Amino acid sequence: MSQSITPARTRGFLRAAAAAVALSSVLLTTGCGASDEGGADAEATAAVPAGFPVTIDNCGVRTTYDRPPSRAVTIHQHPAELMLALGLKNRMVGTAFPDSPVLPELRKAYEAIPELAKREPSFERILDAEPDFVYGGYGSAFAKNEGRSRTAFADAGIDTYLNREYCGRKRVTMKDTYEEIRTIGRIFGVPDRAGKLVEDLRNRVGKAAAEVEGAHEVPVFVYDSGDRSAFTAGGRSLGTELIRLAGGRNVFADLDDVFGDVSWEQVVERRPEVIALYDYAGAGSVEEKKEFLLSRPALADVPAIRNKRFVVMPLTATLVGVRSAYAVDDLARGLHPESFR
Repeated sequence: MSQSITPARTRGFLRAAAAAVALSSVLLTTGCGASDEGGADAEATAAVPAGFPVTIDNCGVRTTYDRPPSRAVTIHQHPAELMLALGLKNRMVGTAFPDSPVLPELRKAYEAIPELAKREPSFERILDAEPDFVYGGYGSAFAKNEGRSRTAFADAGIDTYLNREYCGRKRVTMKDTYEEIRTIGRIFGVPDRAGKLVEDLRNRVGKAAAEVEGAHEVPVFVYDSGDRSAFTAGGRSLGTELIRLAGGRNVFADLDDVFGDVSWEQVVERRPEVIALYDYAGAGSVEEKKEFLLSRPALADVPAIRNKRFVVMPLTATLVGVRSAYAVDDLARGLHPESFR
């Protein structure tokens, strides 16, 4: 059953109104796949914007937006990249928790937005940015034990949205990525931009998949971290679908979770031909992960280890966001280099 949260909007509404005046003369130009929507910003600042109010059900929280948010904070990198890809830089007043290099075409815009914290910022630090909308990438964005519950933000007059990947235990697919983009497009009053971005990403995925169609299905082991056991991507993860689209097969697709621990004996038994290394801050470098895996005598006869076949995937590329479409092409090239010569 959805939980309805109706914020006490007084402070948030006044902040949004003030920001709207400033935004009325701004032209949004940033974003991959973004297009000029002929007055989208003007609609965001109008008394009754076209297409509004918009009601969104998100992870059990139902929110009605009377107008597009004008002062957004993103927690974690993939929501920030998604918003920038939609050309919404001028609606963003803060980012937090970068965990890999930003997509080159978005880097300049990303760096122009204040960084609130290297990890999840405190509730007070977020309030200092005076947002009317907070978009979290992982469930930890709204950690109740750290004072950042969605209810706490609602009580402060601030709307929230959590990446759909963390709404519950279900298999995540590229469809979730496309729906996430469309939903954020609706919230911010730029549905045409969202539709164009989805089309561009679909085409990118389709082109990569076509290059490896009919090729040998490469067994892939995802190594996230771990020493006594291996922390890997399971069948519910988006990573499993990215591997499939790229002409591979996750050897732990039968693991009924997004992530989970498996034994090294299981890794040996499943004989992966390629190891996908998830790259992100705080989990050791890619080179450290390679050295660790290559140094384990028990893995010596695993084909991927014997042939030193690794592909690197930024963790952000395996999440619901714009980068996942790029990951399919990168993976396909790593699994089937012969198809791209």
